[in-house]
Amino acid sequence: MVSPFDVLNIDDDADEDAIERAYRERVKRAHPDQGGSLEEFQLVRRAYRTLTEERPADGSNGDRADVGDVDLTDDDATAVGPARVEFLDYEVLVDRGWALDDDDLFVKASDADLRATDYGRLLVDPDESLLEAAESRGFTWPFSCRGGACANCAVYLAEGELSQPVNTILSEDHTEQGFRLSCNGYPVSDELKIVFNVKHVPELDELRLPPGPFRRAHSK
Repeated sequence: MVSPFDVLNIDDDADEDAIERAYRERVKRAHPDQGGSLEEFQLVRRAYRTLTEERPADGSNGDRADVGDVDLTDDDATAVGPARVEFLDYEVLVDRGWALDDDDLFVKASDADLRATDYGRLLVDPDESLLEAAESRGFTWPFSCRGGACANCAVYLAEGELSQPVNTILSEDHTEQGFRLSCNGYPVSDELKIVFNVKHVPELDELRLPPGPFRRAHSK
């Protein structure tokens, strides 16, 4: 039997910060692009999801005996299906005077007559980052370094959980405000709502790189 704690190599009384650190380290090494396998990658993500979803609402460690008994080697336990992502272009918000923290932002978007590239939904497979999923489905979202070192690919996470194993640019304050990186952001929850193309919000002004790759993609 392999429990979530075994997968992340942490004690069963590990706090939230320890779980996050262990996950970031393990998921980087488990990713197929880094020499890991899809099965290992999914196992690590499943372990993280299990531990974070089972955390008590007050954020405490709580009683995790039941979580420790979860066997992640079971087929039903390790299966991770595609995440459903509802997306919206930040330029739409600017044009229409909407705000990122509007409670009904995505209701407004669904009621508006927007282009499919400005608002819609996509599926993100377990081995894809958010940016990779968008590109493979024909969308052109901004990016530059693809290494978690700039804010060109930043998104605003309105709902759901998006992990980012590599991040050397966004501060803890940025993360608390809801900003994430799409270039190596992997959905942890089954459903997400995100605003992409937020690189021009004032908080991210100094974290951008020249958008050469984005411009070249548009010129093709």
